[in-house]
Formats: sequence, C-alpha cells, structure tokens
Amino acid sequence: MLNLDTHMLIHAFTGALKPAERRLLSASPWGISAIVLWELEMLFRLRRISEDPTRGAFAAALSEVAVLPITREVTKCLRDLDFKSDPADELIAATSLATGLPLVTRDRKLRGSKVVPVAR
Repeated sequence: MLNLDTHMLIHAFTGALKPAERRLLSASPWGISAIVLWELEMLFRLRRISEDPTRGAFAAALSEVAVLPITREVTKCLRDLDFKSDPADELIAATSLATGLPLVTRDRKLRGSKVVPVAR
C-alpha cells in the first residue's frame, strides 16, 4: 500500500499524473491519512478544487481508498520528523513513518526527508 498526500490524490483523480507516478500508483493499493479528508473539504470550501469530495464521482473514487487513522503512534512520530511544515503535511508524513508505508508526494520538503519512507 502507498500513502498519498492530498495533492497527489487530487492529481490521480484528475488524471494529472506524470508517467512514473501513474506506473507507481497502478502497482499498489492506495491509502491516505485521515487529515487528507479534512484538507479536501477545506479545498472544496475555498473553491480550490471543483469536485465535491462527499458526492458524485470524487466521493465514489474516495470510497476505494483506505483511510489511515491518526493514532497515538502517528502523533508520536511527529517528534521524529526532520523537517517543519504545515500540520497536515506533518501528519501525512508521520503516518508514513508510523505505518512504514511509502509516501507519494511531489512536495520537495517531504521528499527531502531522511526519515520518512518516500516512494521513488
């Protein structure tokens, strides 16, 4: 399983993946940190994405993605991160750290981490 950050999930649903990302995502099931659901709702409310994450095709696609909970282990892993970012990105990265699932992201700060398992 792969852990997708918010923007990678949006790219996957909108067909805006690079060929290497498409190959990577086609080879494994997808998971997302629970905070990604909150981020999607905020992006929709702010009109930064047009698809409603709670209805229609977007919601149907989301139902196929495993939602990884924010557990005490995830919050403990926040201490081990070797970068500072917004709280949602830190929780997404800590989810990968706690679960061992490779993170799929284009974010340079997250990709530059020496402790977070990043899919390449």
